[in-house]
Amino acid sequence: MSEWKTYKLGELPIQFIDGDRGKNYPKGDDFSKVGHCLFLNAGNVTKNGWDFSENVYISEEKDNLLRNGKLERGDIVLTTRGTVGNVVLYTDDIPYKHIRINSGMVIIRNNNTCYNPYLYQYLRSYLFLGQVQQFQSGSAQPQIPISTLKKLTISLPHLAEQKRIADILSAIDDKIELNRRINANLEQQAQALYKSWFVDFEPFGGKMPEDWKEGTISNIVDLLNGFAFKSSDFVEKGLYKLITIKGVQDGNMSLDGADFLDIIPPKMPQWCKLKKEDILLSLTGNVGRCCLVDTENCLLNQRVAKLHPKEEYNRLFVYALFRQEDMKARMISIARGTAQMNLSPIETGKLPLIIPSNEVLKDFGNRFNNIIHTLTNNIVESSYLAQLRDTLLPKLMSGGIKV
Repeated sequence: MSEWKTYKLGELPIQFIDGDRGKNYPKGDDFSKVGHCLFLNAGNVTKNGWDFSENVYISEEKDNLLRNGKLERGDIVLTTRGTVGNVVLYTDDIPYKHIRINSGMVIIRNNNTCYNPYLYQYLRSYLFLGQVQQFQSGSAQPQIPISTLKKLTISLPHLAEQKRIADILSAIDDKIELNRRINANLEQQAQALYKSWFVDFEPFGGKMPEDWKEGTISNIVDLLNGFAFKSSDFVEKGLYKLITIKGVQDGNMSLDGADFLDIIPPKMPQWCKLKKEDILLSLTGNVGRCCLVDTENCLLNQRVAKLHPKEEYNRLFVYALFRQEDMKARMISIARGTAQMNLSPIETGKLPLIIPSNEVLKDFGNRFNNIIHTLTNNIVESSYLAQLRDTLLPKLMSGGIKV
């Protein structure tokens, strides 16, 4: 630790680059779903890295009118307004050549002052984020200006030590990213298999078998309501995590900001104690979102439904069905409410569905249900690796653990 030195970021030859906020800053009509230059929004820069599921673009002409704020490979992006402190690294494998930040972000460009992956890992560590939280201002919308960022400190060992530390942490990140890509591929496989078997009927010569029957969603799956927990039962840290509507995202479950309980209420239905690989469906707000449970000791709150297949071999069939875009559109079409949409499990169960024969459903499940297992196992492994990284990171970067 005696070899480590602490600097203010402003003392190092690191550039802090704002976006262009002048008269040419893009407005509503300048954005499109396709285009020359990706214009970052808050959803692209998350605490878990890049997310390109909801992109907006500007034209080449608009891009050329802007001055500051365009990324170069190796740049680090830090969110500075709203959700402050999310960090991403613009590496060579990011598949966008032209990217600009919005007005709630800053580019941090390291001019070989230190090992760039080390700087990136430090900026996402609690050692740095704790400083950010201490100095951020604004109650309605937290923010941190560049002048304040320059006052925050970083501890630097010699360059070889920086590289060893960053390589350990980056190896964990690489495995988490690999799992994410595998799961994205598995999700695509599940959708393609469902479409092949039950929409295009490819295994059956392109025609629907005659023994398939008209039915409803309720013929294959029970939609079970969550329980109305009392906030007075919540504890700061407890054995059970509560899955609310915000925890059900498209394709993944989130525990961010989850409430805790130590004791299960006596009137709670047994099905509300969730197991890994249970399937959840959002019933309020953004209705029709579907995900898998990947954590033990979770309890199901009201306005979330558990999709319980009547036969275990139908688990992937049910999951893939509810992940279909046209199925989501059908649920949205029957949801009610003006200020906030609400989806009825009973009405969802009445939606028409062609029911394949039991033999076909069993065959499909026996062949492909392992996709559900692999999806869940990869999420569990990534969660463990993220916890390991977050535990190691501050210890490595404070000299508490010697590499």
